[in-house]
This record gives sequence, structure tokens and C-alpha cells, in this order.
Amino acid sequence: MSQIPAIYDSVRQCVDEAIQRVGKNIVLGLPIGVGKPTHIANEFYRRAKEDPSIKLKICSGLTLHTPIPGSDLERRIMEPLSKRLFGDYPDPVYLDDVKQNRLPSNVELHEIYFSPGFALNNTTLQQSYVSANFTCVARAMDSMGCNVVAVTAAKREKDGRTTYSLGSNVDAAIMMVWRTIEQLKAGEKVAILGQINTHMPYMLGTAELPQETFTGIVESPELSHRLLAPPKEPVSSTDYSIAFHVSALIKDGGTFQVGFGSLGDAIIYCLQLRHKNGGMFKRVIEEAKIYGKFSDIIEAEGGTGPFEKGLYGCSEFIFDGFLSMIDDGIIKRKVYDHPAIQKLFVNGQITEAVTAGTIDALLEEDAISERITSKQFRFLQEYGILKESLRYEKGVISAAGDKTIKADLADKECRDFIIAECLGDRLKKEILVHAGFFVGSKNFYETLLGMDDEPKSRIQMREISFVNDIVEDNCLKTAQRKYGRFVNTCMMASLMGGVASDTLDSGQVVSGVGGQYNFVSMAHQLPDARSILMVRSVREGANGPCSNITWTCGNITIPRHMRDIFVTEYGMADVRDKSDGDTIAAMLKITDSRFQQELLKKAKENKKISASYEIPLAFRNNYPEAVEALAAPFKKSGLFPVFPYGSDFTKEELLLGKALRGMKKRMTLKGFRPPSFSQAGKIIAPPAAAMPFLERMQLDKPSSGKEKILQKLVLFALAADGVI
Repeated sequence: MSQIPAIYDSVRQCVDEAIQRVGKNIVLGLPIGVGKPTHIANEFYRRAKEDPSIKLKICSGLTLHTPIPGSDLERRIMEPLSKRLFGDYPDPVYLDDVKQNRLPSNVELHEIYFSPGFALNNTTLQQSYVSANFTCVARAMDSMGCNVVAVTAAKREKDGRTTYSLGSNVDAAIMMVWRTIEQLKAGEKVAILGQINTHMPYMLGTAELPQETFTGIVESPELSHRLLAPPKEPVSSTDYSIAFHVSALIKDGGTFQVGFGSLGDAIIYCLQLRHKNGGMFKRVIEEAKIYGKFSDIIEAEGGTGPFEKGLYGCSEFIFDGFLSMIDDGIIKRKVYDHPAIQKLFVNGQITEAVTAGTIDALLEEDAISERITSKQFRFLQEYGILKESLRYEKGVISAAGDKTIKADLADKECRDFIIAECLGDRLKKEILVHAGFFVGSKNFYETLLGMDDEPKSRIQMREISFVNDIVEDNCLKTAQRKYGRFVNTCMMASLMGGVASDTLDSGQVVSGVGGQYNFVSMAHQLPDARSILMVRSVREGANGPCSNITWTCGNITIPRHMRDIFVTEYGMADVRDKSDGDTIAAMLKITDSRFQQELLKKAKENKKISASYEIPLAFRNNYPEAVEALAAPFKKSGLFPVFPYGSDFTKEELLLGKALRGMKKRMTLKGFRPPSFSQAGKIIAPPAAAMPFLERMQLDKPSSGKEKILQKLVLFALAADGVI
């Protein structure tokens, strides 16, 4: 079905005509992350607020919002930061209203993934959350009756043809588009809307769409805006300890996937150290006793040397670090999206150099026939096996200088001519990264915007069912994803290997399943892949430290029968195919020592481990102080920076943030300590060192009783943290 989309310079007109098209019962499907067409979504929401006869259901996930302050102190530190970092980014109005519990009764918001912690204790969001694997999101939206799909797009005019790209969000969005196209063909009242944003990188792969995909496109300069770039999180010694363990499990010549956040940054930092400064990397894992304790699994599943063969990135989400690893020659293992070429290439039967052997191998694989068809000829040209300048018509190949020859490899004369005159030099269409979506820094977006098509074509944006699963194209994906190492974060893990990654025991959803289950499942299905789940062993609770390694988990994301490799800051536990007793013993070894004996007692009480078992002495010093002590000399030499890839925060903002977080903890009943005599003096009479911080908080000249109290709180926080 071919159609010419309506082009609008007004969001109001676009939404008005979409409502006329589909009616007043609207189910709006939006991409996750930075691919949301927020202006379109806000306009649908505005109409529903004004007109109660409109029933609007918004279906999305990872709805990004500039920071929402919870207090006047938070506002004072956040507002200047938001203005500097996020500029003209338009916040989703409906998320403001749902956060303030003022969503109108004719509007529903269904999210499949929250920004971690955003929805805690929000009744509307918790009750309307839809728990779904990322690969099932398009199906879930279809079952909710999605009749309008709206996306952000980049536009390109080339060779007289207009095309569009979903840019950052192919993932489930393209699957939603494909479903809606089928509904259009069937004559259903649906709409596919695009909002052009000149800041969105034009990405290739499945991201690229013809103009006729859309029923309507909004293109107006004032609607273009910066993509939201979340600030980098500080990387702690705990993060680095986990990352060093993980980085020794990544196998050269393999496949790499990782999530975002400080742990993702730490892992990439460690991989770069391993690749570029192998001596220092080995020194760290030796002195930190990582290699001594876990050499068996490191040698079997990972390594400590540079990435000579390189890695291939296959990750639902990519960010700045993936570009860094490409630049550093870590991500350099090439894959191809043609089953025969990929199989022959990975088995060493063909190389990048095109030779007569390439043709013979393709014949042997039945990828081509001796009498080359028109379709086979296009395939051979597309992958660089035959020269681009050749022409094919009715079984005859035309070469330069009016030379012609039958496309018949069974004929020796024809074959000799094709081999001598028609072969290309090297294989084309190599890919280094397959990804579903991205969120990154301002520099990351600008790099992609300025990237030429040739290097950009090696970063292929694909539908989430391709990246996160192997049900379809199983042979191709198995050949591509050699030695898959799928690295994800969880909140808690039970001693028997069950995992909670998105939901608390209370049922409160922290984030969402996302693609974690998909990747764990894929690791068990691929012949040489491993799932690596990272968990920080301890969290701070209301009454002090709590173990994240527990006897049981209330709401399971990954069931224990899918247990594989776990990593905490204290080590690795390889529990795939292990008995319950051996699993418990391995998990206890990577548990914080403050909780080991209590958990061991629980396991013995339930007869899940031998009554005589004792945790080996080498694993009884699992304390935060030990991690810090091991990291200290390396930090002094310049390793393990808090912000390995730079920070968007000023020095004052970093110190203020740390001090205010410390104050919040101190103000609890258990943690409260009155200020010392020295601290009290600084609170009463602010020293000169405090002035830059007070000016940043606009509290250097308090003009009201409230501001005077806020000033004293800030001074208390700075003094207690040793800043002033």
C-alpha cells in the first residue's frame, strides 16, 4: 500500500486530523527513551484534558523527564543544572500530572519501564504498569488496541528521494510501525505519525523508512530540540571492583552486551585498560586477588589479554562507551547479515578479501547457483563480491568496455572471465554493532550526527526481536553471537540463584523487566554464551546496611533454574548447572561477610547445604573497607577516576550533592548526630570557603526566615562532610 503522508507545520493540525481519522478513542503508542515525539504526545494529552469525551490511553516506557525536585533545597541545586544540561528539552506534561496525582479520569498512562525509582509509591503508575519482556512490547501495545503510533524521526533528502530514520529508537517502535502498516492495508482506522527533530541522528539499518510509511509528518523548526542527555553517574570503588571481575570474563573474539549507568561505564573503562595497558590490568587483578580466587573461570570463559580478534556489540542499548571501544579497536569483530556469508566467514572458509575461493564457497553452501540469477547477482554486488559497475540482463553480465559474458559458472570460459574481470576487492556491509536504541551524552549525539554513512553503517539499528532474541534467524544469530557475554544488573539475588531486578518484595516496581530476561534466556540457548548478572552486595536501608544476597526474593525477574554467573564486588559465582548446595556455597563466597553466617545458618536450617560446611577463610574478608583498601593505591596513581568519561557537574555541584546526600542520611533518627563545636561555628558565621556553595544555591544573602534555615542546613551539610 503506497500513500503520500500529509506534511504539517503545526502539531495541533496534525493531531486534529489524526483524531478525525481514528476517532475519539485513542490508544497512543510511543517509543521509549529519547525517541518520543513529546510535542505530539503533549498535544494529544491537552486535547483529552480539554475534552472529556476523548478517551486517551498512552502506552510507552522509559519516559525521560528533566529532574523533578522534591524540596526547595533540591530545586535550588537542580534548576540551574537542568537549564544548563537539558536546554530546550520539552518535558512530557502528562508525566508531570501523573506525578502530582492529577491525571484526568479519561486518560490512562501505561508504562513498561520506569526510570529507576521514579514511580515508587505513585499509585497511578504502579497500578497501570505493564510487565513485559522488551520483545513483547509491540504485542502488548497491540493487545491494548494501539491505533496511533507516533515517533521522532530524522529526515534526509538524497538523489531526489525523501527518507526518514527512527534514529535512536528502532527497538519495539519499528515493530509497532510494522503492525500498524498491516492494519492500514486492512483498511482499519489507524495513524502513523512522525515528528522531525534535526537533532536526531539519521541512523541506518531497520531505522530507515520510506516517506510513504507515515500517514502524517510534523516538520517545524521550532519543534526541534536537544535530545535528553542524562548526566554521568559517579563510579565508586564497588563499581570498579565489580567491573574488573566482569571485564576478565569477556572473551576475545566474542560478543558483548551491557546496560547503562555507572557499572556500564566502569566495565568499559576496565576493558579499555585490559586492551591498552595489559600490564596494569593484570597487576590489578593479581593484587586484588581476583585472578588467584577465580583463575579457573577466567581462563575458561574470559581472559586477561588484549582484544586481538576484537568484540562484536549486540546490545539492546548503546551509549558513549560503545563508540569509545570502536575507536580503541576493542569492538572490531565484523559480522554480516547474510546467513551464508556469516557462516562461511566465521568458519574461516572465506575472508574479507574476495577471491575465486569466495565464489566456490558460496556455491558449496548453495547461496548461489552455477547459473547466476538476477537476484543472486544483486546479492553478490551488494556484498562486494562482484563489482558495482557490472550490469545484468537476461542471464548476461556486461562489464567495462562493452564486454559481455553469460552468468554461467559451469562454463569454464565464463567462469574464468568472471573471476578475472568481475570480482570485487573486499566484502562489504560488515557490521560492528547491532542495537535497538541509544541514550547518551551531548557529545555522543553530536558524534553520530557528524558521522559519515560508511562508519555509521557499521552501527546497525535493529528491531528488538532481532537484538534480544534468537527465535527468528537462529542460524544467522548463532553464527554472529559467538561467545556471547550478556552483562546485566540486578537488585537482589537469592542464595539459590533467583533474581529480583525490577520489583521490590512489596510489589512496588522500581524499573521494569526490559530485556534482561531475553538476554539471560539467550545466554542459555546459544552454545558458548554466558549470562553475567551483577549485584552490589549491600544496600543502605532505613536501619543500616542490608544484604542484596538473600535467602529468598519476593518478586522474581529471573528464576533460579536460569542461574548462570553472578558477580559482586567480592567475586564471581559460576552456578550454571550446579546443585543447590554448590550454588549456595558459591553465592556465600561473594556475599558481604557481615551477612554470611546468618545466611549460612538459614541454608543449614533448611537442609540445603551440609551441616559441616564452613565458608573458606579466603572469602571471609568481604568488607567494604577491604575493597577501598585494595583500590586506594591504584587511585593514588590515577586509576579508577570517579568520572572516567568526564562530568557535566561543576566542582561545587559535585561537593554540594555529596554533602546534601550525607545530610539526608544523618537526619534520620538512627544517623543523627548534633554538629560539633567547630561545625556549629561555621554554621553561625559562614567562612569564606562556604561562599561559592551558598552563591550556587542562591543562599548567600538569605532574605526570609525560610532561606536562613535553608542556609544553615547547607552549611551543616558542608561542615559535616568536611568541605568547609
